[in-house]
Amino acid sequence: MADAGATLLSRTRSPPFPVAPAATTIGTKTDEDLSRHLAQVATLGESGAIGIPTGAPASTGFRSAKHTPQEWHQSNYQRYYQSFSDRDNAERLRHESKQLANETEALTQRTQTDATKKLAERMNDINFWKVELDREIKEMIEETDLLCAEKKRLENALDATEVPLNIAQDNLTCRSRRQEVDLVGDRVELALNKEVEIIRKVQDLLKRTIENADRQIKLNRGAKHKLTMDWSDKVQAFEIDEKCTGLNNNSTEIQYKEGSAKFNNIQSTPESWAEFSHDNIVRAEHERLASQQLRNLIDQILTDTSNDMREQCNTVNSEFARRIEEMNDAKTKMENHLLKTVEEIASMEDNIRLLQKAIKDKEAPMKVSQTRLDNRTYRPNVELCRDPAHFREWFKKLGRFRILLTILTRSWQIPKPP
Repeated sequence: MADAGATLLSRTRSPPFPVAPAATTIGTKTDEDLSRHLAQVATLGESGAIGIPTGAPASTGFRSAKHTPQEWHQSNYQRYYQSFSDRDNAERLRHESKQLANETEALTQRTQTDATKKLAERMNDINFWKVELDREIKEMIEETDLLCAEKKRLENALDATEVPLNIAQDNLTCRSRRQEVDLVGDRVELALNKEVEIIRKVQDLLKRTIENADRQIKLNRGAKHKLTMDWSDKVQAFEIDEKCTGLNNNSTEIQYKEGSAKFNNIQSTPESWAEFSHDNIVRAEHERLASQQLRNLIDQILTDTSNDMREQCNTVNSEFARRIEEMNDAKTKMENHLLKTVEEIASMEDNIRLLQKAIKDKEAPMKVSQTRLDNRTYRPNVELCRDPAHFREWFKKLGRFRILLTILTRSWQIPKPP
């Protein structure tokens, strides 16, 4: 707005229009009469010379081609009016220039103040996203460290499975050296084979989980790298805007920069700028959530695999204990039967010696009987009779053999197991 005292003169009054001068008297004639007289003398009309009288000197016509006092006054008043109009335009231009200078000064101050305010708001926005990015970076680093610890647990668990696997395989190898009927596919062998199978499956599962952990760690570090780059750019932009906010008209660093107001095609918009940081944070939160789920899965896998291996180990131990009990029972019974068999063998050896003695003791009676029978064969004629004495000697001989056969049969009879 213009000042109250900057009102133009042309807005209060208009310049006077030039008018004919008032009639004045020169001697005894007025200017109008004098002009008319001169026109008649010089044969001039009101509009100028129309001819030169005959016999008049040549210079008379040149001197008579003059303007009238009325034209002179009119020309002066026209110049007065033009001068007044030019001064009025100059005054108006000065007032408008002063008003324009004041308006541009006020507009410049308002614009500069608004730009400083916008820079401060921009710094607040940058600081907000910088804080959010820094928070997300710290959470991502913490989550990655936790996932690395879980990966280390998986590797330790994988290494720990080698000991029970070697034990189970050694047990199977040792049991394969059993001989004859003891080489049996019992429940212990089935439990050991199942334990080996479970341990191998656990190892495969742990290896796949370690690969998933490695992949997730790489994704976490990639997201963290993007967040760090964005945060670094935000820090640099914040420092630049902070420096720009501190600049004023009295700063020594200000200077003309040609082409600084030019827009580049690579420049982002406020919407795309905020969306870029938002997408980075959302992507990082997604990876962090996936990492948390993987850690929970790793805990569950370690718990389940440990329980499965422990349960199968207990099963193998139970089967071993049962088999050992069966083997001890069979061994005890075998030892008892062996003892009884050894005792029976000793008794049988005594019995054999007794039979041999008994047989030897029957040699003399056998000789007597055979001698009697042989002597009686020499009886003459009808005396060679099969009398009871003859049959007695014969049946006595057969009876001895029958008794001996019975004794031998009973002595060599194998006792039934209890």
